[in-house]
Amino acid sequence: MTAPQPATVVLAGGHESDGGRDLAALVGHGQGHSGQGHPAYGYAVHAAAAAGRPLAEAVRSALAAGDGPVCVVPMTLGRDPKLIADTARALRWLAAGEGRGRLALTAPFGAAEHLIGWLRAAAGAAGDGDAVLVTAPAAGPFEDAELFRIARLVRQYGRHQRVEVAFTGGDPDPAEGVERCRLLGAARVTAVPASFGPALPVGPIPAPTGEDVRDGGPLLRPSAIAGVVAARTAAALHLLGHGEDGILAGLDAEHGHGYAHSHGPGGTHHDHGHHPHPHPHPHAPAPAPAAASAPAHTPH
Repeated sequence: MTAPQPATVVLAGGHESDGGRDLAALVGHGQGHSGQGHPAYGYAVHAAAAAGRPLAEAVRSALAAGDGPVCVVPMTLGRDPKLIADTARALRWLAAGEGRGRLALTAPFGAAEHLIGWLRAAAGAAGDGDAVLVTAPAAGPFEDAELFRIARLVRQYGRHQRVEVAFTGGDPDPAEGVERCRLLGAARVTAVPASFGPALPVGPIPAPTGEDVRDGGPLLRPSAIAGVVAARTAAALHLLGHGEDGILAGLDAEHGHGYAHSHGPGGTHHDHGHHPHPHPHPHAPAPAPAAASAPAHTPH
């Protein structure tokens, strides 16, 4: 039996990875097999790029580098459906041209339920009396509001009484988040990132300091990220072998996300700016693999 041809992987980055810059360390690495019950599909990461023109150029480069399959992974942790749709739009024309039969959009790296489990695991390093400060780069109002919901569930199903949220470049910022934790009586604050980047800001934005502030990042170890990418890639290659490239479903990822409105009494309520398609999503995100350190009882 001939071993499946290794895949070339391109990582699509959004606000949870600073446009892919936080994924740069993964480029050039890969795995020999998925370890998730799929055939032994190997893969190597060719590039990490922001959705749009940079992603399209990275995918063209990956297609030109060999004649094997190319899989694109939307690297969202569950709060960036726009990244999935933007990635699908970037791939649609390539799949009809030079990528025909070779190009696949995988299921997203993670979903909100995975992020809850990963944050709970990361918060486990915080002491019993610590406050947990969940941090992320500021995005849009809906994405930021989703993080408050996720943090509430981390608190509900975790062991820490104080779980607060802060946004680098947003409101509240990490310094304000730390101060709120202090005002609420926390002896220590452990910051954990809901992103692929650091928990506390680096660069021109000053990070909160003090002996009572601890950086609890990163959210996932590189080996854990590699394991999830391997699982997503293996599943996408399996579907590609049956003629399904995942792109049509990806175009519908934003449906139901954002503003919704009605046309008054008796009017039809619908989501603004999104048009549903009459087909199911062929590959919803699978449960996070054990390598990602998610708790066994992720809340539903």
